[in-house]
Amino acid sequence: MTSATTGSADSRPPASAAVLARVIRAMAGPAAVPRADQARAVAALVEDRRRVLVVQATGWGKSAVYWAATAALRERGAGPTLVVSPLLALMRDQIAAAERAGLRAATVNSTNVEDWAEVLTAVRQGAIDVLLVSPERLANPTFARQLPELLGTCGLLVIDEAHCVSDWGFDFRPDYQRLTRTLLHLAEGTPVLATTATANQRVTADVAAQLDASATAPTVTLRGSLARASLRLAVVPPLSGLERYAWVAEALAALPGSGIVYVLTVAETERVTAFLRSQGLDVEAYSGQTQNREVLEDRLRDNDVKALVATSALGMGYDKPDLAFCLHLGSPASPVAYYQQVGRAGRALAEAVAVLIPAESDERVWEYFATAGIPDQEQVTQILAALASDPHGPQDPHGPPVRSVAALESATGLRRTRLEALLRILAVEGVVERQPGGWLATGQAWVFDEAKWMALRQVRAREAALMRAFSHGQGCLMEFLQRALDDPDPQPCGRCSVCTGDLPAPGRAPSRSSLAAARQFFRGLDVVVEPRKIWVSGIPGRKGRIGFLAPGRALAFADDPAWSGELAGLWRQDQPAPPEVLAGLVEVLRRWSATWQRPTAVVAVPSRRHPQLVASVAEHLAAVGRLPLVDALAVSGPPPSQDAASARRAGDLIAGMVLRPGVTLEGPVLLVDDTIRTRWTMTVAGALLAQAGAAQVLPLAIHQLP
Repeated sequence: MTSATTGSADSRPPASAAVLARVIRAMAGPAAVPRADQARAVAALVEDRRRVLVVQATGWGKSAVYWAATAALRERGAGPTLVVSPLLALMRDQIAAAERAGLRAATVNSTNVEDWAEVLTAVRQGAIDVLLVSPERLANPTFARQLPELLGTCGLLVIDEAHCVSDWGFDFRPDYQRLTRTLLHLAEGTPVLATTATANQRVTADVAAQLDASATAPTVTLRGSLARASLRLAVVPPLSGLERYAWVAEALAALPGSGIVYVLTVAETERVTAFLRSQGLDVEAYSGQTQNREVLEDRLRDNDVKALVATSALGMGYDKPDLAFCLHLGSPASPVAYYQQVGRAGRALAEAVAVLIPAESDERVWEYFATAGIPDQEQVTQILAALASDPHGPQDPHGPPVRSVAALESATGLRRTRLEALLRILAVEGVVERQPGGWLATGQAWVFDEAKWMALRQVRAREAALMRAFSHGQGCLMEFLQRALDDPDPQPCGRCSVCTGDLPAPGRAPSRSSLAAARQFFRGLDVVVEPRKIWVSGIPGRKGRIGFLAPGRALAFADDPAWSGELAGLWRQDQPAPPEVLAGLVEVLRRWSATWQRPTAVVAVPSRRHPQLVASVAEHLAAVGRLPLVDALAVSGPPPSQDAASARRAGDLIAGMVLRPGVTLEGPVLLVDDTIRTRWTMTVAGALLAQAGAAQVLPLAIHQLP
């Protein structure tokens, strides 16, 4: 690596090491000094114009590297730095950090569309030192057309959270990988810095190879120890669903400071938040669907809230040096993902607590997310066939047709979330391309890389096995994470619950009073099932608004902690509902009766899987309510696929369900089913009941599935 050469003060800019020292003091205080690898990284970028990959623990100072490199390059007359980050939360913190380093920074993202023109003009005029951009903006075709000009004047390209561009990364994002490859190609000859705190050796090698692909010299990789001396890790022995929630409530009441309670799903953020608030704790729900995320981030940063109950949407990039604890209610899918999240805590504290409270449902969630990112050959063939066809006549002679996601959904029968995931994967491989109005096929052939996807499945399975071992406390927890991330120097920490045998309060189990409070709360929740409001296009004979369905109810939602044991028994075999489930449903109806118009009859949805179960529920509710039980509906043919798109599933239900001859109804009708997921079964059944004279249909199910 070439050494910096320092000349006279008036003829040469400061050496990169001097700029780094100045930036470090501005950001961390007058006594702060650069780390050795920070100096190596800055020198490689500024003096040698190399590509650099930095893999270092959270709090190590990776952002100081790009601020110092930016300052040094700008003083040498280079253009502004372009920072690409997948996190809006990180951008706000990064702008503030850049300003502390003496740099002028701005962002272009979905929250400041009205400022884009002004910001980009300032970049062209040299008034901006750092431009932070989200991958979503780069994917915008209008914005993407400006990339060649932007990168032509760029002095440094930074790819933050670089593990997201690796197939093997725990948080792989196809859009980010595709766009990063485009940027690297356009920025040939420009220094590039890629950073992450969460990459094992395989991910590190993959990212370095991507950087090497369009580089004139090998990537400089700087990797350090990932141990965190301030973290006190703990794993709680197996608890029931209700015990886990009670444990978290008692822990939050005892822990000092503020922190994060991580959960695995959006629905869980709302459910856990409601319970903790009922116990007098000041908490807020946070997920990718939360509208006021910036407000909540600031409240946590200011210690104005005890905890945010969050999905992984609050993770990478969130900067709160005094975050006192991270509690995980359920295990992430890999040790790498877990390390990334607990890495938020204790950056400026002598000690912070990170506790894992594993759940029996964890592995089902892991399997869902593991398979969601792997393409199915038959489904991809359907998508490509739909893109190649023209439903309105001959293909446009000027090029392939652009298809909207809605049109592709209708043509393929795939559910939208699955369809969009597959389109992103195909875009990475250059097979499809996003255009204004939809997607088109590029003409590049697609070959199913069975070896690659099988290897990825095996990697995910190994990660799950590691997380299983970690959650069982098999060895020092910090050393376990270090080994999982291929840390060069794994050592027992002497502080974790395995090393010491100690757990934070409330210890191995919550108190009986907390458990009773959890049971009372969760069994008293109303699970409201919002009805579908409009028929989707493509259903023969059905269109327009749906006005006959009232908001329904369910006894339980997803992995409901109050009913998990009873639900597990229900689906093993078809049998009449147990007394506890029947009593629970009666209580649901009692609460519901305060807002409904009393039904005049009970109708059961014909069930192919659980006819005894559904019949027993309908009979019991009819008897308790002294209502007639009407055998109104019949089904025939094969059941519709749960994975089918809305139009196809609704069409299959309409074809297979009929109103029995001579059935007449009046007033509201209670419609009983075992489970609700897509809500099309209750919609089609409700339409038939409305046809028979029902003024309103009140759907009720034992279990609403996510």
